Amino acid sequence: MKRAIFLGCGSALPARAVTNEELSARVDTSDEWIRERTGIGQRYIAGEGESTATLATEAARNALENAGLTIADIDLIVVATTTPEYTFPSTATVVQQALGGHGFAAFDVAAVCTGFIYALGTAEAMIRTGLATRALVIGAETLTRLIDWEDRTTCVLFGDGAGAFVIGAAAMDEGEPGGDQGFLATQLHADGAHRELLYTDGGVSSTGTVGHMRMKGREVFRHAVTNLAQVLEDVLVKSGHTAADIDWVVPHQANARILEATARKLGLPMSQVVVTVDRHANTSAASVPLAFDTAWRDGRIKRGQLVMLEAMGGGFTWGATLLRV
Repeated sequence: MKRAIFLGCGSALPARAVTNEELSARVDTSDEWIRERTGIGQRYIAGEGESTATLATEAARNALENAGLTIADIDLIVVATTTPEYTFPSTATVVQQALGGHGFAAFDVAAVCTGFIYALGTAEAMIRTGLATRALVIGAETLTRLIDWEDRTTCVLFGDGAGAFVIGAAAMDEGEPGGDQGFLATQLHADGAHRELLYTDGGVSSTGTVGHMRMKGREVFRHAVTNLAQVLEDVLVKSGHTAADIDWVVPHQANARILEATARKLGLPMSQVVVTVDRHANTSAASVPLAFDTAWRDGRIKRGQLVMLEAMGGGFTWGATLLRV
């Protein structure tokens, strides 16, 4: 058995940033209303020529460069997305071709905002069991193409973007002193009973349309705080660590108030929580790797630190993973 370690990361954003002020010219809202309820100040919106696959490919290239590798070193691509390039083939195969790769496994994972955590868990398990040696794990979304721009309660919340990790196999005795470098514990959950709290009202088989996003925000908030606090505690117990050991929490960037409530449940100060929701908004499966890459490149997250990644999304799905970088 091997274990999976972090090798590098990257991200990508559309060219156009849209501020709350600009959005308020289109929707009955205001900068003050959005900031007070969500903490969001702007979001990036994909334009002509930009798509889930183009953003995913750019993020993957940046991650490979950060890891000092090329596509020839990769034998697995997993893309987490709610907004795939096509119904089929998978976005992962589109990215594979764009990067010049061929022949190795490439597939998509659909778990909405928890998608990147699910994709990481899948790739990490494949590396541990020898099905892969180095993987590109990508979260990529053009979520604004699911938005109903007449619904001001949801359209202000979301943005587009992509983030990627490169992870690879290492012998069990390699890495940091104590042998605890890499992915230490992961927990994944789902409960389809809550589907109608956060969903799209369309689909290939049901309506033949893409549909629009629908959400009951207050109920989602309540479930998010409870479920995330529990899964974080479960991962800590599973790994043999406590909240005091954590250097950084990199959460799904849904809402500033959810981030604050989760930090309180863990007993951690907000100074140890990576927050990018103010500039990226909610980018679903892209939000965790986008936030991680931001903190990695500005020097906050460093080698040897203990980082908790967590997310919750429609389904409901939720999960967390603990990583020694």
